[in-house]
Order: sequence, then C-alpha cells, then structure tokens
Amino acid sequence: MKTKIALPAYRLLPIFCLVWLTLFSFACNKKSEGGNSQMISGANSKIWKASKETTASGDKDKLTSDEKQEQIQFFANGNFTQTSQSESANGTWMYDAANKNLSLTYQGNNVSENFQVAELSDDKMKLQAPDGSTLTLEAQ
Repeated sequence: MKTKIALPAYRLLPIFCLVWLTLFSFACNKKSEGGNSQMISGANSKIWKASKETTASGDKDKLTSDEKQEQIQFFANGNFTQTSQSESANGTWMYDAANKNLSLTYQGNNVSENFQVAELSDDKMKLQAPDGSTLTLEAQ
C-alpha cells in the first residue's frame, strides 16, 4: 500500500492564502506604526519636498511651481531649515512617535506648528494640519 505525501493543489490554496494574508498584515502593521525620529532626519539630515496636498475636505489641492521648489531639511540634532526661492526659516523640531505628532518651532518669533503624522516611512511622510488638510512629502 502506497501512502500519498503530496497534497492536491486545491488543499494547498487555503494554506497559501493564510500565509500570504499573515505576511501582508505584518507588512501593513509596520507601515502604520509611529516610526521614529531617524525616519524623519536620517542619520545626520534629510531633505523633504512636497509632492501632494489636499484640502480639509479631502479635495486635491494642486501645488504651485514655487511650492514644489520649497524644501525642509530635518537635522538629527533637532534643528530644521525650511527654504523657498525667496526666503528661509530655521527652528527646532520634535517628533512624538507614541502620539504621532510632529512639532515645528520657528526661531525668532516663537511660532509653533503641530501636525499629526498620518503616514511615515523612510521616503514618504504625510502630515495632517489641525484644519484637516494634508501635505505629503517625499525624501530627496
């Protein structure tokens, strides 16, 4: 009497689907975690540029050519520099990974801006302003 070792293909399909779903879930979970400060600044510094913007109602808000040229450089020491074609601003930044909150405090005028970090990876960051509008930035 011979014993069958190989399973028919239709019996392997549920196992394959379960493994795929498990791996997919872990991959999605990793992306939705709060991340860390080094994802924003890199080891020394990292430059980010805007790639997409939406209004508070979720409508796409087209970036102007000047806005596409603006950049913000986050330094690992907690400083940042924000530049455009016509002006520059400096300050300090702090990221609270547990609450997914990014705070920028501008030097000289004590203005502070707080954003919810809706998405964070090594090359993409999506910030939500208190009014509900969002700005997606890409690392350069």
